[in-house]
Amino acid sequence: MQAVSPSTPPDVARATTEPAWVRRLLIGTALAFLSLFLFVPLVSVFAEAFKKGWDVYVAAITEPDAVSAIWLTLTAAVIAVPLNLVFGVAAAWAIAKFDFRGKSVLLTFIDLPFSVSPVIAGLIYVLVFGLQGWFGEWLMANDHKVIFAVPGIVLATIFVTFPFVARELIPLMQAQGQEQEEAARVLGASGWQTFWKVTLPNVKWGLLYGVILCNARAMGEFGAVSVVSGHIRGQTNTLPLHIEILYNEYQFAASFAVASLLASLALVTLVLKYIVERRVQQELKQSSSLHPSH
Repeated sequence: MQAVSPSTPPDVARATTEPAWVRRLLIGTALAFLSLFLFVPLVSVFAEAFKKGWDVYVAAITEPDAVSAIWLTLTAAVIAVPLNLVFGVAAAWAIAKFDFRGKSVLLTFIDLPFSVSPVIAGLIYVLVFGLQGWFGEWLMANDHKVIFAVPGIVLATIFVTFPFVARELIPLMQAQGQEQEEAARVLGASGWQTFWKVTLPNVKWGLLYGVILCNARAMGEFGAVSVVSGHIRGQTNTLPLHIEILYNEYQFAASFAVASLLASLALVTLVLKYIVERRVQQELKQSSSLHPSH
């Protein structure tokens, strides 16, 4: 008979203790699912990418259209991620540290990209900035182009990625409470000094975690960018769009070669996510120990 800890109620111990065969079955099922839907497709991407040799692979990722797609993807991410970082920090700080009218509405708006299809988000920008949109005539008259150009791609990328930083920081800031900030203000620190020297250092790992997720989504976004890009080869195609074009043209080796770049990004993101996630969990545990619930 398995011993039950004196501090653990017998009913809880029996409810959370399963036979060894049940645990092995659950673990085996999870591993089989991951192998079928994650590991096998991932390995097949790299296998197909290098199927025709290293020379074909290098040629596929260095040809002009691929290089243009890489640079456009990086450009969209370099613009969108810092803007979302600033927004995420500001929104999380306001929601976690202050009480104000409309707080729940702001939380709802932050979650909006999670509930709206990326394709719908792209169509929204077309209706606003397209030729027949609200500002279409004015933009055309002043020789400004948003849709089927880089600005539209950046706007679509910002929309689908702006919740990630805020959603990682809000629970972390709420768990930490306001005691440290209040102590800093009592000691004479200004609002900015309190933010830079107290609040921000306490959430640095959560901030990095949100930035990693935001960057991964920015580089891999397809739906919204597809609507606003116009699919102009060598000009408005990001990496996911370029992969689709190559695959539709039956250039399978080239499409998998370019896809391997995004797959490599996913692997790097996964490793960084695991490392940072552990640090975030440690911060949450420390915050919980400093601010126990009553």
